[in-house]
Amino acid sequence: MTRLAPQPWMSEPETVTLMTVLGEARFVGGAVRNALLGKPVSDIDIATPHRPETVMALLKAAGLKAVPTGIEHGTVTAVVHGKAFEVTTLRRDVASDGRHAVVAFTTDWALDAERRDFTINALYADSDGTVYDTVGGAADLEAGYVRFVGDPEQRIREDYLRILRLFRFHAWYGKGPLDAEALYACDRQKAGLAKLSGERIAREMLKLLEAENPVPVLIAMGEIGILSEIVPGASDIMRLRRLASLDEAMGFAPDGILRLAALLPSEQAVLVTQVIAARWKLSNTQRDRLIAAATAVKDIAHFSDPKAARRRLYHLGPERYRDVLRLTIADEPREGVLWRAVLAQAEHLTVPRFPLSGADVLARGLPAGPVVGKVLQTVERWWIENDFPDDAGPLAAQLEQAIKAAR
Repeated sequence: MTRLAPQPWMSEPETVTLMTVLGEARFVGGAVRNALLGKPVSDIDIATPHRPETVMALLKAAGLKAVPTGIEHGTVTAVVHGKAFEVTTLRRDVASDGRHAVVAFTTDWALDAERRDFTINALYADSDGTVYDTVGGAADLEAGYVRFVGDPEQRIREDYLRILRLFRFHAWYGKGPLDAEALYACDRQKAGLAKLSGERIAREMLKLLEAENPVPVLIAMGEIGILSEIVPGASDIMRLRRLASLDEAMGFAPDGILRLAALLPSEQAVLVTQVIAARWKLSNTQRDRLIAAATAVKDIAHFSDPKAARRRLYHLGPERYRDVLRLTIADEPREGVLWRAVLAQAEHLTVPRFPLSGADVLARGLPAGPVVGKVLQTVERWWIENDFPDDAGPLAAQLEQAIKAAR
């Protein structure tokens, strides 16, 4: 029988306390999967045959916080000394419309495993590390084989998000080509993607794009017409490949929003990014960053010349400056020596700070109103064009000149 090597997260006081309180319970899903692979574990999910009301009672009796976050589906969030765990009652699906499921609770661990999406996510482990696997998930995990539990089309009809989850999990854990039966089922059921909320699509796709190399699965998605449905206008997978190579070479953390921008065409970029941002329900910050990265002029000369680089940094800000720089390098991959020097330079640049404010204009006798902003804009343009001088004398002279012109 498979057994987990000792895991720090299993012996933490919060984990031990919760498992002791619940009594009959097992770790499940991502924590077990990642532990078997030696990968970091973030969220710790727990399964139990106890009904949710029993879980609530056990937690409260032990003085622990219990939050009924999804109690109709059997999920209670247990908070132990500030650390949150999702505790879910064993269950089986009774009905589903492709987005929401009606479940019945059970005490049968095998039935609970059979309702999960992929075999590699249907692994359970006791507190002592003993792994329970009724669907062949451990062997699939070792082989890098992402396979649906049971009939792929039935699994997908239960929740159409599983189409995107197949590609996401293969990008993170798969080796070799995607499972042919699963891919065929995704092709047959892809119309169901229209039922999904934008938030769920965004969550899966951004995680997919953050895989070390998402390109092979994106190509597979394109071949069966799913990529164009989810990412309208996606056309530059090779630029994304180059960006992923750059991330690996330079040790950059994969960034979902930046990689999404790399996929999009330069032509009609504003329209395309706005369509995707609206469909995916991106936050305003994500939307603005995506638009800025996808639409900016990409020319290595703007970064290799220190004066031009400072101007660009000032207008874009540090994060967007680095976004556009990385996409520019992905567009001009042959400039290896040059872009490495530019990247090194970018790490030491700081955003110049315009030293004047409205108070400086008012102090020189100009009345409050729109003219104050126009004066500042005039002086700021001069300041930028002259490479952000910090000499107070010339700046004061320019301010006086702009005020005289405005009177």
